[in-house]
Formats: sequence, C-alpha cells, structure tokens
Amino acid sequence: MEKINNVTDFIFWGLSQNPEVAKVCFVVFSLFYTVILLANLLIMLTVCVGNLFKSPMYFFLNYLSFVDICYSSFTAPKMIVDLLAKSKTISYVGCMLQLFGVHFFGCTEIFILTVMAYDWYVAICKPLHYMTIMDRDRCNKMLLGTWVGGFLHSIIQVTLVVQLPFCGPNEIDHCFCDVHPVLELACTDTYVVGVVVTANSGTITLGSFVILLISSTVILVSLRKHSAEGRCKALSTCGSHIAVVIIFFAPCTFMYIRPETTFSEDKMVAVFFTIITPMLNPLIYTLRNAEVKHAMKKLWGRKIFWEANGK
Repeated sequence: MEKINNVTDFIFWGLSQNPEVAKVCFVVFSLFYTVILLANLLIMLTVCVGNLFKSPMYFFLNYLSFVDICYSSFTAPKMIVDLLAKSKTISYVGCMLQLFGVHFFGCTEIFILTVMAYDWYVAICKPLHYMTIMDRDRCNKMLLGTWVGGFLHSIIQVTLVVQLPFCGPNEIDHCFCDVHPVLELACTDTYVVGVVVTANSGTITLGSFVILLISSTVILVSLRKHSAEGRCKALSTCGSHIAVVIIFFAPCTFMYIRPETTFSEDKMVAVFFTIITPMLNPLIYTLRNAEVKHAMKKLWGRKIFWEANGK
C-alpha cells in the first residue's frame, strides 16, 4: 500500500493545560536543566583537569555526563519553551529527529552504565588483572560499542515509525516525540510495529538491567573477602552506581517493557528520566564518591590560587 502522509507537523498537549501550573513548571524545569548543564560540565571539567582520564571509571563517567547533557537537551529546551507557548508545535522532521535523539542517547546511557558495572566487577573481583583487562584500547572499543549500539537501536525505532502513514489527527498527548504516542497517530494497523518496538526497547532495557543486577550481586558477595576499609570504599562507589541504575531503569522499564499503549502517568515518568535523572546522576556520583570530591576541591583550590596570583 502506498504511504499517505498529510501531516507536516505535530501539536503537543504538553505537561499541563493550566497556565498557573505551566508557569511553575517553567521555573522549576528551567532550574533543573541549568543544574543538569552545570553539574555535568563540572564533572567533565574535573575529570579532564584533574587528570582522572587514566582511570577507566572516570573515563566512562566523563562520557556518561556528556550523554546526560545531550539526552536532556533533545527534550528539555523544547519542553520548557512550550510551557509558556500558545502553540506547541513541532515539524514532522523535527519530531523524527527528536525521537532519534532520545533513543540514541538513552540507549547509549544504558550501555555506558552496563560497561561501568563491568569495570567495577573487574576492579573488585579481579584486582590483580584490572589494568591488563581494562587498558585504554579496550576502554575505547567498549565506548565505541556503546555508541554503535545506541545508533542501531535508535535507527531501528525511527525506521519503523517513518514508514508509517500519518493522515491526521496530529495532536500528541505528550511533551515530546516518543515512539508509543506517535504510533497512536498512524492511520494504519501498528500492532506488528508496536511488537517490534517493544521487543527492541524491552530486550535492551530488561537485558541490561538483569546484567547490572547480577554483576552488583556478585560484587557485593565478593566484598566479604575484602578488608573493612576496602569494603567501605567499594560500597561507596558501587552504591552510587546502583542508585543511578535504579533511578534510570525504573521509569524506562515502566515506559518500554509493555505492549503498545499509553497511560496518563507517561508524561511525568518521561519527565523523570529525561530531566530528573540527568540532574541526579552527577549529584549522586559527587556526593558519594570521595575521589571525585577530592578532585573537585583541588580544581577549585587551583582556581582560587590563580585568582589570588592574578591580583
């Protein structure tokens, strides 16, 4: 059947139809997005200036912060502007690009979190072979794998949506373009596409989550063999990672491991993992990680020293 596409743009319903609530959300989410940018940039600056790149953990943490900035930037600015806009429209092409960006950076973040879990598994369970296993060449290949995996996942999602006909209506009951809300507007049967989309997202989300749970369990069990000081240090690092994993995967599981359908709660859940999670990630890693805090103190101490000498 020939594809018919009469839709050139989409209209978002947004987070709230109440102007007062929208104004409050505008202020709150603008603050959150500012924190996302500043906190993640601070981590990236700390890793670079503090010469922490030689450690695989901070090598991946640097890119996790970069992905968090990109991930939220594909949705947050448009979402924030729309809170005060009378017309919440996005072009068809813009919608497809937003859908691609959300799934590309979201999936890449999942894979980076999985790689970071493997890094901690090797560090704690095979400490004598750690530098051999996690050398720079292997870290670069693993990082490349996360980007390739994210690209393949997102290109599949976009390809499935692009080939569908859209002939109206064009109103999306959401605050950004995501697969399930967009599929509801297609003027054809989307059952098969919905199953493939769910299988694609569900396999990655659930599979990675199970791997992370297993690796965390193995790490916690192996910590019994370490000294009290070693256990405290390892638990501090692993605790941060486990907290981030739960915060990120809980809403992702709710959104993508289910049949093709939408709920009224979807918008708030989507806001949580596109704005709240990227904001909490750097806070969790800095507040619970002594080495990052120490590197930040050195960075700020150096800045104060330069300013004092400059005067």
